Amino acid sequence: MINKKNKHENSSWNFESDQTNLYAFWNNAFSKEECQTIINIAKNKGLFKGKTRGNSTARDSKISWLYPIDKMDWVYRRVTDITLNLNERFFKFDLFGINEGFQFTNYEAPSGKYGKHVDRDINIPVRKLSISIQLTDPEEYEGGELKLYGGGEEGTIMDKTQGTLIIFPSYTLHEVMPVTKGERNSLVTWVTGRSFK
Repeated sequence: MINKKNKHENSSWNFESDQTNLYAFWNNAFSKEECQTIINIAKNKGLFKGKTRGNSTARDSKISWLYPIDKMDWVYRRVTDITLNLNERFFKFDLFGINEGFQFTNYEAPSGKYGKHVDRDINIPVRKLSISIQLTDPEEYEGGELKLYGGGEEGTIMDKTQGTLIIFPSYTLHEVMPVTKGERNSLVTWVTGRSFK
């Protein structure tokens, strides 16, 4: 009699196991005061309506693009250090850097949200890792959870603690649930690299 389990194990030849995780995070990436500084920089620069390709009702938010010249070089340096650390431990992707700037995003009650989507698309830089930094104290708003979907229908809700940096592969389906009270501010960016092969 043939043992089916052993037969299956003997028929495969893996080069290596997949080291990619659904997400990783870094608590206290930014202090309460630093989060407020980023919010002030973005709002002083001015916000405009965020857009999506295709379904315009999937997103209800205001955004601002922030670059090193916007007195944000210290943010870029810290996010770089944290990203390299987490990538080495949890993803091991071949990365270039942050080539699209930081997107400050403001979600206001009662309808601020971003429906299910992935951060990759055709004719844009090769996004490998997506980063979301929680800028607002969760006591100041309700709803607005960042939820990732990694095979389960219910999804995984991310930590809302102020100053937390969350990082995940850009091909991961995710959404920002509707903000039902107050406003949620976040800082988002994408780390690029060579095409997946």
